[in-house]
Amino acid sequence: MSAELNPGAEVPKLRFDVLLAQLIEQAQDVLATQGRLRALVGASRMINGDLSLPAVLRRIVEAACQLVSARYGALGVVAPSGGWASFVYVGVDEDAAERIGAFPTGKGLLGALIDDPRPIRLTRMEDDPRSTGYPPNHPSMSSFLGVPIHVRGEVFGNLYLTESATGQFSVDDEELVTALAATAGIAIENARLFEQGERRQRWLQSSARITRQLLSFDGEEPLALVAQEVRHMADADVVSVVLPSSDGDRLMVEVTAGAKADQLVGMTYARAGSLAGQALEGNVVNLADASTEQRFWLHLSEVIALGPVMALPLVGSLRTLGALVVGRRADRPVFEAADVEMAATFANHAALALELADARVDQQKVILLEERDRIARDLHDHVIQRLFAVGLTVEGITTASQDSSESVRLGRVVDELDGTIRQIRSSIFALRGELGPQTGSVRSAILEVIHDVGPTLPAEPHVVLIGPIDSVVPEEAVDDVTAVLREALTNVARHARGSSTEVTVTVNPSSLMLEITDDGIGIGATSRRSGLDNIRHRAERRGGRLDVGPPFATSPKSWGGTRLLWTIPLP
Repeated sequence: MSAELNPGAEVPKLRFDVLLAQLIEQAQDVLATQGRLRALVGASRMINGDLSLPAVLRRIVEAACQLVSARYGALGVVAPSGGWASFVYVGVDEDAAERIGAFPTGKGLLGALIDDPRPIRLTRMEDDPRSTGYPPNHPSMSSFLGVPIHVRGEVFGNLYLTESATGQFSVDDEELVTALAATAGIAIENARLFEQGERRQRWLQSSARITRQLLSFDGEEPLALVAQEVRHMADADVVSVVLPSSDGDRLMVEVTAGAKADQLVGMTYARAGSLAGQALEGNVVNLADASTEQRFWLHLSEVIALGPVMALPLVGSLRTLGALVVGRRADRPVFEAADVEMAATFANHAALALELADARVDQQKVILLEERDRIARDLHDHVIQRLFAVGLTVEGITTASQDSSESVRLGRVVDELDGTIRQIRSSIFALRGELGPQTGSVRSAILEVIHDVGPTLPAEPHVVLIGPIDSVVPEEAVDDVTAVLREALTNVARHARGSSTEVTVTVNPSSLMLEITDDGIGIGATSRRSGLDNIRHRAERRGGRLDVGPPFATSPKSWGGTRLLWTIPLP
């Protein structure tokens, strides 16, 4: 039957066509939605394909651009002090980026998401009053979509997309990018945890390495090794190790590593009010920008412009040994809390390693002293006794000999044996002394003076030490003995014009005698005696005396020159 004979048949047909069109449209929407969901899942997989944070950030931007067909994309990581800590972009090649110049600073439309982290979707960027325009050589952009990325409830950064292929970003685009940002936040957190775990492992490996180095016999200088390791592990520009003075009121930069290190070594300053002083009190300090810091004085800022700085105490088992001050240049990112925590742990390990290294040195000193004492005992108990016995034998032969010339020659042999015994005894006293000069040790002080003045003399002085010097001479006499010896040797170096010098220190229970003899031109007739007057005054102040003149004619050596004998009584 035709439609003309049955007009009512047109109505069901029209309704069927409408329903069919709606069904087709809904099916297309479902297919489009499925396609977008597949794209979102694919983008999520793409983001989670790497655990390196820089790689994850770039993948986020690339996935977002593909997801909503955007030509340009960027991700700005928000810095704690404002602006960007880093800025990742896609769609602009390297040559174009170089022509554009510096990255955005987080102002204007881009900064609006920092101040108010909610999505922004615009058809034309230039119509928004927050838009500040483009720098020279920047590509033209119109449509805009900005979405914040949250990590653990805090804004990590913002994702920016521009130039949609359809001319504008839709509500669906905003929802998809917002969902992608949620996935990105998880991926970023995983990447950060992975990087922190790797950094923590490197810090622990560095702690183990520095401990091995400090405890090895051929290890580097301990503090320099600590500074170098911290600079490398903290990715710092400069590191200094600061130690307190003996009274604790002043600080000194002991070692440095990094930029302008040579200008910092040896610098001293007051502890009060300094950043290192805070660390020495046991506090860990982390500054985002040292250039704006007014609370503490920072020695590193005297030679280099710094931004992020952290100060860490070197806490030993009983006390704080010093402080580590670590800095980055003003344009570098701040030290994260995890960095500070790991560096502080490393500093504590390093401090314990330093204490172990010091203990090892002390142990080696004790071993050396014990070995010296053993050698001294052997020399005294065996060598000297045998020489003494030989001397007695030769002296007996001399007495029995009828030949005067032979007696003289044998007498000289006895004198040489006596001199050898005195020299061995001096060596025994030196072996049993401390490894270095200490207050109250006359023997060590004498050897130190001779070491200092010796290079000015024509030849190294012949030193003879007789008697229990360190156990008999009182501590208050050490300064006088060393002052007299230094003055006398200095006079020999300046005026004697001789070739040899002998220093003899003889101690018995009642007196100390210091004798300096040279083979020079003699004391002469000059009227200037200020040095000798000082020496005489030191002797008389202690009830002693000074005798100056030519050497004894009976000396075993044919001395010319001058003999100075400084004598004081002992209590």
